[in-house]
Amino acid sequence: MKFYDLHVHTHFSEGESSLEDFARMAKKLGYSGFASVYYVDKLDELEELKQEALALGKKYGLDIAIGFKARNLKELRKLVRRRKSYELLFVKGGNLRLNRKAVETPEVDVLTHPEAGRNDPGLNHVMARLAAKNNVAIELNFRQILISSKKSRSKILAFMRRNLNLCVKYKAPVIVTSGAYSHWEMKHPLVLSS
Repeated sequence: MKFYDLHVHTHFSEGESSLEDFARMAKKLGYSGFASVYYVDKLDELEELKQEALALGKKYGLDIAIGFKARNLKELRKLVRRRKSYELLFVKGGNLRLNRKAVETPEVDVLTHPEAGRNDPGLNHVMARLAAKNNVAIELNFRQILISSKKSRSKILAFMRRNLNLCVKYKAPVIVTSGAYSHWEMKHPLVLSS
């Protein structure tokens, strides 16, 4: 069975974890590949990122994808225009309007953190149907559970469970990711799947 961690942040831990550190750890944990996710400001460095990912992929026998994450509607429009030049498009959810736009846009691959900063799950039955129709995966990010306080952890888990139930009911894709900011935060694929 092949496992992929589709959401790691190699650019946040410069000096601590490089793309190669993530590749080495992914290989050790038994992944077939992973996606390194960047924000729009790294779009100018896309060719260098692709070359590095390709070289490390060959060295470690992994599929390493480059993805970009939109944090607002302006960034989403910019990334959609350049969509054919990179592998994965993520949208950082939380804002209801942005969540809705993400699931309405077929170019989007993953809606991350739909519940972030909200007092509700950030999804409803209409958005779950749109996610299924446009093949937009809803992410369950393990890091969100780990970094939250005990009080908010139960709320986040409840919201994730509700979103998962909606996705199952309306046949929207779901992915579970580590959301790692350091290669030490990557989790074994069987830990994430359990």
